[in-house]
Amino acid sequence: MSLTDPRFIALSHWLNQYFAEQVTPYLICGDASFRRYFRIEHLGEHYIVSDSPINLVPIAPFVAMAKAYKTAGLCVPEVLATDDEQGFVLQTDVGEKQLLSVLNQHNVVDYYQQALNLLPTIAGVTVTELGPLADYDGAFVQRELAIFVDWLVNTHLGYRLSNNEQQMITSTFEVLTQSALSQPKVGMHRDYHSRNLLLNANALAVIDFQDAVLGPVTYDAVSLLRDCYVRWPDQQVDELMHYHYGLLKSHQLIDDTLDFVTYRQWFDLMGIQRHIKAAGIFARLYHRDAKSGYLADIPLTLQYIVDIGSHYSQITAFSSWVERIIVPLVKQQSDAGNTL
Repeated sequence: MSLTDPRFIALSHWLNQYFAEQVTPYLICGDASFRRYFRIEHLGEHYIVSDSPINLVPIAPFVAMAKAYKTAGLCVPEVLATDDEQGFVLQTDVGEKQLLSVLNQHNVVDYYQQALNLLPTIAGVTVTELGPLADYDGAFVQRELAIFVDWLVNTHLGYRLSNNEQQMITSTFEVLTQSALSQPKVGMHRDYHSRNLLLNANALAVIDFQDAVLGPVTYDAVSLLRDCYVRWPDQQVDELMHYHYGLLKSHQLIDDTLDFVTYRQWFDLMGIQRHIKAAGIFARLYHRDAKSGYLADIPLTLQYIVDIGSHYSQITAFSSWVERIIVPLVKQQSDAGNTL
């Protein structure tokens, strides 16, 4: 971390004032936004401080969700102090190890069941001190899907769609949007996966929840089980899907008469929507934000689309097109980048 970085200097000054003595923040990570995280130690206690350029990443949603989730009984960071003008948030440290770092085929079902057990509580948080959560409506879904065309297809691959291809994509996106809207709406974390769950002595700790909305009941579960960063065997995912389906029924989050076939279709199509969006976001992170590391995650998101989409006649044309056109172009781009 450069000592001439003006935001780092301002952050250090703010922390020194809070603790009434000099402390040293150590950069631990950035995320898929403009936010950075630092860890500090003071009198044997560890803390996390986030640095969010306030004109790019407002801190109020994080602070409000942290309070609401804590009140609901979830293990989340407690906000200790904020600088609302500069975008600094000092919070308790709820864990150093991401769940992803310890997962393997022998423990994934147990850990993921623990994570799924938290979703009914998350589902119940639909309002904060700022008011009701934003509605993940049709326009919201379509905006997310458009990222795929704008940033992956057009910007990253330089591919120009034919009229027939554009019509096929429009039809597919409408199917995915209607599937999302047909589901019961609950409080939705919106980025619920193994990098945003930390190992804690008491329970899995939940982080990165500032983008929570009111949305489809399968979204967080598919985000976890069909993770953009790791893929688990279909048999394990299927077992965990059944577990989540049972949780939804026992907590009356879906109608008791809803059959598993309908749930699975909701789950699968929701996952495809998320993977389409994620592939576009990974390309945008590279071209707009100069974050190249996420390019390596694009092939997995596309493979989900190919494999799962082939089971649904409404979107097989899109799934096949991704397999025939987009996957080879992504590989070609990757190979070209590796030779530079």
